[in-house]
Amino acid sequence: MVRVSNQFTVKENVLIVRLRGEIDHHETLALREEWQTYLRENNIHHIILNVEDVTFMDSSGIGVLLGRYNEIAKNGGQFFVCSIHPQIDRLFAMAGLYKIVQTAKDEKSALTMLGVAS
Repeated sequence: MVRVSNQFTVKENVLIVRLRGEIDHHETLALREEWQTYLRENNIHHIILNVEDVTFMDSSGIGVLLGRYNEIAKNGGQFFVCSIHPQIDRLFAMAGLYKIVQTAKDEKSALTMLGVAS
């Protein structure tokens, strides 16, 4: 099994989250806790989620994303998903994620839409 190797970067008030590998029920608790730490310790208003290197995601992974979306949205922030792997694209479409989050081609495009210099 390929394990998740996450990378979190803060740029101004934007948290850029780069996920890798398999996002399943074995990985989501640690992912949720790490993500929460960044949100809590930084002045985060928006999230950009890069899923280019995600090879698998189950419903527990979708749950983590929706939870972070709800946190950002309740404070008027925006949640972008970018660099979407084709397998993950189908999952997000079936889960209805595209009805609530915004999409961008890549991180630079999302940062531009948020008015943050890349």
